[in-house]
Amino acid sequence: MSNDAEFTEPARVSFRGHGGITIAGDSWGPQDGPLVVFLHGGGQTRGSWKDSGLALAKAGMHAVLLDARGHGDSDWDPDGNYTREAMVEDLIAVLRELDQPAFVVGASMGGLTGLMATTHPERERITGLVLVDVVPRPERKGVERVINFLSSNPEGFASLEEAADAVAAYLPHRRRPRNPEGLQRNLRQRADGRWYWHWDPAMMGGPRDGRGEEIDVHTEQLEHAARQLTIPVLLVRGALSDVVSEEGVAAFRALVPHADYTEIGTAAHTAASDANDEFTDAVVDFVRAQVGGEGR
Repeated sequence: MSNDAEFTEPARVSFRGHGGITIAGDSWGPQDGPLVVFLHGGGQTRGSWKDSGLALAKAGMHAVLLDARGHGDSDWDPDGNYTREAMVEDLIAVLRELDQPAFVVGASMGGLTGLMATTHPERERITGLVLVDVVPRPERKGVERVINFLSSNPEGFASLEEAADAVAAYLPHRRRPRNPEGLQRNLRQRADGRWYWHWDPAMMGGPRDGRGEEIDVHTEQLEHAARQLTIPVLLVRGALSDVVSEEGVAAFRALVPHADYTEIGTAAHTAASDANDEFTDAVVDFVRAQVGGEGR
């Protein structure tokens, strides 16, 4: 077990992703600990996993938190290539550089990337998979609500308070913070003085994974990937989620009968940040169960 005083700050790292895109990340914990790579959801950053990174470091694990292409400190693709295929190639490129079998933890968009990466020719680089509030058969209305939020306010916000109002409307189950300064992690102030989300608007410019009729097409691909899973799998659902229903969970568990499952009663689609301690405990227990013992 690591000393709790160790690894209290991450090391900044970067990787060369698909097409030369720079993928930014944070590295927490001992380099020789079990490797756990975190992939955030659409419109988020690696900062969403900060508390998890620290907790895994204290448990003797090596957590690598990544910004997806077009998000946070990672490069925006000059050609606007934000397909799932490109994100899978980014993940595999990172795992090549790390050169160690990894557990992959993915929320929403990141979970879909992780699931599809298990069909890649180099899938042996993934030793376990944690899917955070994402399944092959999501609820259409919930998916559309997420996409509508990501597509909204292309003209930016006049103030952080205005951005906080937008977030509060999107996440009504959370208490609106009194001080919106924390939103600066997810916003960029441009020369015009307005605040804009950190992600590349080109992500929402064309046909998107999971939108409209494409939901059914991608469901078939994702269910095919799920059927092939032989590695350890943990599905985490927020009980308040409007994206993953109990029916969606049942359909997934029928495809992957060996999967572990946990539900977080106080969480919605943003399960990891809604109830971080409970979520992180589930991930630590899952990894420990696979590697055997108590970490370091």
